[in-house]
Amino acid sequence: MSELTFEQMLEDPNSFKTIHSGEVVEGTVIDVKADEIVLNIGCKSDGILTKSEYTNDSSVDLTSVVKPGDTMEVKVMKANDGEGQVALTYKRLAADRGNKRIEEAYNNREVLKATVTQVLEGGLSVIVDEVRVFIPASLVSDAYEKDLSKYAGQEIEFVISEYNPKRRRYIGDRKQLIVAQKLEMQRELFERIHVGDVVEGIVKNVTDFGAFVDLGGADGLLHISEMSWGRVEHPRKVFKVGDKLNVLIKEINGSKIALSLKFDDQNPWKDASLKYAAGHVVTGKVARMTDFGAFIELEPGVDALLHVSQISKEHVEKPSDVLSIGQEVTAKIVDFNEADRKISLSIKAVGSYAASQESADRDEVPVDIDAMISAQGEDDSQ
Repeated sequence: MSELTFEQMLEDPNSFKTIHSGEVVEGTVIDVKADEIVLNIGCKSDGILTKSEYTNDSSVDLTSVVKPGDTMEVKVMKANDGEGQVALTYKRLAADRGNKRIEEAYNNREVLKATVTQVLEGGLSVIVDEVRVFIPASLVSDAYEKDLSKYAGQEIEFVISEYNPKRRRYIGDRKQLIVAQKLEMQRELFERIHVGDVVEGIVKNVTDFGAFVDLGGADGLLHISEMSWGRVEHPRKVFKVGDKLNVLIKEINGSKIALSLKFDDQNPWKDASLKYAAGHVVTGKVARMTDFGAFIELEPGVDALLHVSQISKEHVEKPSDVLSIGQEVTAKIVDFNEADRKISLSIKAVGSYAASQESADRDEVPVDIDAMISAQGEDDSQ
């Protein structure tokens, strides 16, 4: 029912107005149901706005979005729907206005923001002012994403890359925004970092030869040889995607960044001349073997060569005949070359070293001659 009685309207012809299909009118909400809104639009008949003509979102309850007394602009679809009422649409009016909004955004390269309403097999669907915009999977990100379900219900930014109202074809592009953002972040990163800096990064990918670390604008390569002063069997045994690292910028070559975890203050060769001087007897583990000798790890980052000729006084054909990986051995340092970081060991020399020590110990022990004679006499009597 309208606000005026039928008799009042008859008495005042100006109370009625003639409306036509396609006309935009303002109405006042008289009644609201879950699937229908009734409006007084100032003519003989009330206007009926169905849920399907209010929004494309089927989950909306009309009673939760409008109430009696609210005013709203609507578009006339039919001046007489066959039942003496006026069929109205809100979403098509919004779509007309949205169409202009999309056109302006397209012409101005404006960045739009909308919530993903549908995740489709080939991309994402968003709605901007009742206009559906499709974002193809290839334009969702700068990298291929097999599963787009994570974007459901997420608010995203994009630009309109294609505008064709005749075919109702509106294409969004999120990829170019991500690319532009990363280029800006990359520019800022390269302005900020220098060789020798220690920066924080996150492991992005791990390969057989190293790990790629995201530095926030560009990735740096942490080669397997730079992961530790010691030996690294495989990068995946040390790092996993998502690990946070403080890495050293070793080299910057154009857009390529070489990283390292071999910090100078942790260099095991720093005091090696004192710990591994020639003549010292040391203990280490067999790390690897060749036909000519075995490499003994004295500590992570410090290996020494035990030549096959220095393993035993007996002839040894090859190290693997008498040694095994991980076996602990004690040997004497027979040569230390700090410049080339080479250390040579000898197990054979340990015997002579031990003998000389034993001899020195005997020389230091006082000898009781009387006790020796007494003990010898007891042995003879037996």
